Amino acid sequence: MKTVRIFSSFLGFLLLCLGGNSSVIAEISQREYNGPYTGANLNRLAFPLGGIGTGMVCLEGSGALSHVSVRNRMDVFHEPFQFAAISIKGEAGKARVVEGPVPGWKIFGAPGTGNGAGDRTYGFPRFPEASFLARFPFGTVRLHDEKMPLNVEITGWSPFIPGDEDNSSLPVAALEYQFTNTTNEPLEAIFSYHAVNFMRMGNEGNSVQPFDNGFVLYQEGTEANPEYEGAFAIFTNDNQTVIDHGWFKGGWWDARTLIWETIASASILANPPQTGSVPGASLYVPLSLQPNESKTLRLMLCWVVPKTNIRIGEDPEGTVCEGGACCPTSQFHTPWYAGKFGSITEAARYWIRHYDDLRHNSALFRDAFYGMSLAPEVLEAIAANLTILKSPTVQRQADGRLWCFEGCNDTSGCCHGSCTHVWNYAQAIAHLFPSLERSLRETEFTVSQDETGHQTFRTNLPIRPTKHTFHAASDGQLGGIMKVYREWRISGDTLWLKSLWPKIKASMDYGIATWDPREKGVLEEPHHNTYDIEFWGPDGMCSSFYLGALQAFIEMGKAMGEDWTRYQSLLEKGKAFLETQLFNGEYFIQKIQTDGLSNPFHPIDASGSGPGYAAIVEQLNQQGPKYQYGDGCISDGVLGFWIAEMCGLNQSIVDEAMIQKHLLSVYQYNLKHDLSEHANPQRPSYAFGNEGGLLLCTWPKGSSLSLPFVYSNEVWTGIEYQVAAHLMLQG
Repeated sequence: MKTVRIFSSFLGFLLLCLGGNSSVIAEISQREYNGPYTGANLNRLAFPLGGIGTGMVCLEGSGALSHVSVRNRMDVFHEPFQFAAISIKGEAGKARVVEGPVPGWKIFGAPGTGNGAGDRTYGFPRFPEASFLARFPFGTVRLHDEKMPLNVEITGWSPFIPGDEDNSSLPVAALEYQFTNTTNEPLEAIFSYHAVNFMRMGNEGNSVQPFDNGFVLYQEGTEANPEYEGAFAIFTNDNQTVIDHGWFKGGWWDARTLIWETIASASILANPPQTGSVPGASLYVPLSLQPNESKTLRLMLCWVVPKTNIRIGEDPEGTVCEGGACCPTSQFHTPWYAGKFGSITEAARYWIRHYDDLRHNSALFRDAFYGMSLAPEVLEAIAANLTILKSPTVQRQADGRLWCFEGCNDTSGCCHGSCTHVWNYAQAIAHLFPSLERSLRETEFTVSQDETGHQTFRTNLPIRPTKHTFHAASDGQLGGIMKVYREWRISGDTLWLKSLWPKIKASMDYGIATWDPREKGVLEEPHHNTYDIEFWGPDGMCSSFYLGALQAFIEMGKAMGEDWTRYQSLLEKGKAFLETQLFNGEYFIQKIQTDGLSNPFHPIDASGSGPGYAAIVEQLNQQGPKYQYGDGCISDGVLGFWIAEMCGLNQSIVDEAMIQKHLLSVYQYNLKHDLSEHANPQRPSYAFGNEGGLLLCTWPKGSSLSLPFVYSNEVWTGIEYQVAAHLMLQG
């Protein structure tokens, strides 16, 4: 069941949960695209920092760090006690946490705050004014306080370099603190950073270890829990840095009280490394600023959590893959960086040595991206969704292969296995990190496909053979054939295509035999799809994938010297079927079918449901199998044709005028600017009340179904991207 789709804004830098508040919506609507976020716009803003498959920490609009998810899983509400501070020497009361205002929703909305938020930093003085400017992969917080003699700018970033997947997969992040003296007098100040040992697991084996100009929060693994092992380094580039390796070991809030006393007095506290457990650690850096002078201090973060207990998916009967040829990693998932770095010291040293080059190359991407002539709302939308690649949605195992969830719950990934039908929609990785995208195809067609051509649409983690006891996903498997064509065109590597060709042919022939055994050119037999159900009878949506896959197969077949005449015949028959039997003049529909199929339809048994449901069950059985769309206008209705174009199959597969009419119908019927009177019994938190959104399906001609396909009444955040992109492609 889908909990958060990969296209949800949930992991974008604008994490808005407006709850239908029209005044907040009005305020947010005034902001210019790609302009700074201020006021209410900052409340749910969390900008992910970290590498592909490394987990993340998020820089919030206020300058705080939250969503600390470095243990190979999502942890949305993990906001450990850590903060930067600045204090001015000789001026009482001139000490601040280097953050803006605490968002109001956190006081009672964040987990654990009902008893006063005693484990948070909210009670310390901070800057009253903040703004945030997103320039992915850089995010900049600006802070101002009329009572303070300096302005502050925080730039958070982590490497993101298209074509360089390894340096883009580093478990690192940076916070660059720039302080500007706004007075005509010299200033002496103390910058400090403080962190509880948030790597601690259990009561033993945790410590704070030394590192140049910083410290390492460390937890040993245990025999029972080797995955506890983890290290998080925090350090600066300033050799004047002084370290307190161990906070005061008192009770209640003793350590925090004493920390603030040190900050408020503009003092520095040095403490050598200690044996055993300590609550946390601090670093202090003296700063001298001449009038109107600016200085930048580099705070570097690096983490290594080398072992996990993550093992997802079922092994085939009689086999347990724990290493070797079928599973070259280990019994459990091992992150890629753990194979590259043997320790936190190795990783941190690499980060120090290559910092300037990594920043330069990441900035090249930023400048090229934001220098494009695309509309500003398009640039902002793309950048917001690229942040997903820095979230725990994406994993990368030790041998370098990519593996993905569909999205994330609050404390875990959701819906495992690089799900083929979900990741059909995504286009960024193929163009920015093509070798990672090719690894997905290689997994799909080799590891997750059996000798019959059946492809399991959820890959195990660690990547290894899986059971083939459930439906293949028609849209996922057929979409994969189109995407192989895309990867071939991008790479130009015909030897790569040739190595996969027997598997591609087996997949194509499996699809024909399973879903179109009478070779009508459309998917007729029950076919599983992205809505987690099976469509019965031919429909425009899944058949658009079929025709796109046939077209891609023909083009690749020509290069392979394959006889493609059979597939050309199927393509022509399918084109005619869609244009004459599935197009109602405005949009493509589904012909619900149970007769004449190889798979028998089993009506719902009314027994045991009570006499009041007898008439309802009779009506449901008359409508056919549950979870269809029939005469509905479905937003994904021509999705396969859009993906075909994204993969470089630019020739018209069906009448383009019909495609245009379908898209315009989706725009007319499914885009709602106010959902106040829309009934959604499914999952409303994506959009409800006076919010707007694109519904998955509507029935403008009547003939609505009592139990249409699941999710049909929702705003599946992200579907609007492919519809909008397709509308633009059509002019």
